Amino acid sequence: MYDVTAGLARAGHRVTVLALNTPKHFQDDTVLDHLGPNVRLLTVDVDTRLSPVKALQNLLFSKLPYNIERFVSPEVEAKLVELLRTEHFDAAQIEGSLAAWYVAPLKRLAPELPVVLRAHNVEYTIWQMLAEREHNPLKRFYLRHLAKRLRRFEQQIFPQFDAVAAITEPDQRRLRAMGCHEPVVFVPAGVDLARFQRNPAIRPQPRTLFMIGSLDWLPNQEGLDWLLANVWPTVSAQYPDLELHIAGKEMPQRFRELKLPGVTVHGFVESAAAFMQQYEVMLVPLLSGGGMRIKIIEGMALGKCIISTGLGSEGIHVRDNFDIILCDDPAEWIERIGRYYRGELGQQDIGQEAARTIARLYDNRRVVESFQDLYTILTPERA
Repeated sequence: MYDVTAGLARAGHRVTVLALNTPKHFQDDTVLDHLGPNVRLLTVDVDTRLSPVKALQNLLFSKLPYNIERFVSPEVEAKLVELLRTEHFDAAQIEGSLAAWYVAPLKRLAPELPVVLRAHNVEYTIWQMLAEREHNPLKRFYLRHLAKRLRRFEQQIFPQFDAVAAITEPDQRRLRAMGCHEPVVFVPAGVDLARFQRNPAIRPQPRTLFMIGSLDWLPNQEGLDWLLANVWPTVSAQYPDLELHIAGKEMPQRFRELKLPGVTVHGFVESAAAFMQQYEVMLVPLLSGGGMRIKIIEGMALGKCIISTGLGSEGIHVRDNFDIILCDDPAEWIERIGRYYRGELGQQDIGQEAARTIARLYDNRRVVESFQDLYTILTPERA
């Protein structure tokens, strides 16, 4: 979202960002000032903290999924009313399913305004996958119920948009199947290559693996739990001097307190790029989820060899053993890590090809051009 906003501003467009400022990701109103006068940030405080009481009330009395209801705010709707009454906009863009509810007030307040959904993923599929692997019967029931409600919500709300920008081609196909109005276009996430330039002064430590990602996201937690239970015990026993470094914001206590041989937990790091460059091979053991893993394309931009599950790489144009390593079975993960340890993986060549792939296909400037083309389709009289 940041890179698209910055890219549109650099291209000469005026961008107003209306942000739901939540306790978990609270930001100061001046956080985008460095992007210059073309970007204006307006924030509305919205309390999205999880509440067992509210979750139960939602389950019993609400038609909205709890994930969505937490982001519905009369104050945000009032700010939309104020903006649309006092200013003119060429198009509105809503970022992701969690904010998709606001298409209804936008359409009511400004029927002629084209409204675009930037589909970060198809949300219900994530919870459906999580439910399938949940062993606790009560939790599995709740996750299945939530996935069904999310699917119903997305099937009802997505066709209300004038256009959809899907972040992956598989999601583009899913969204069309859900009845979304054309254009439903594929616009991948991009990388601002200026922010992900390799620093030649940083030499990665040999025999090191790393993981980085938002650990308040359940699929990332699930993937890390899987790796630590099914892969790392064998790897650390066979290669005791191999190191695994873990970084991520909002890290649950069970990860912060890990006491495993060879594992170092860093928690939140100020610079993902600097962290990635300190270690050699990146791991993405994702088992659930949708959309595109931004950290994969950032790691590839830095020339990192990445070992990922097939799902982790979904939607990214990569080739196994060429610009990424793909494997799903624990035994395959152990074998690939063993090859890396023995110097047989070819991680430097794979990392170089990864960087070329990103420069060719995922430069943020091309992503911004795709959005500009989409807006032109929706507002031809202004082209």
